[in-house]
Amino acid sequence: MVSYDIVDDKTRNKIAKTLLDYGTRVQYSVFECVLTKEQLHRLEQELTELYDPREDTIRIYTLCENCLSKVHVLGLGKLTEDEDVYVV
Repeated sequence: MVSYDIVDDKTRNKIAKTLLDYGTRVQYSVFECVLTKEQLHRLEQELTELYDPREDTIRIYTLCENCLSKVHVLGLGKLTEDEDVYVV
């Protein structure tokens, strides 16, 4: 799970576009990403090059398989799944 709070519109769009390559947007600034460890590392590197740590925040939450089974979605949508990738 990746969430962000980015001050600059241009940077925010770049962050969102990058995250779309790795996961599914579930809310405006929240993405669910099912990644291998290597993919997670690559994503972190890409995001680090885009944001300003003095103004912006990006949070990456790693959920174990047990935790994923406890996620509850209320309202529209469903939990993102990718059977070809193991959760880190």
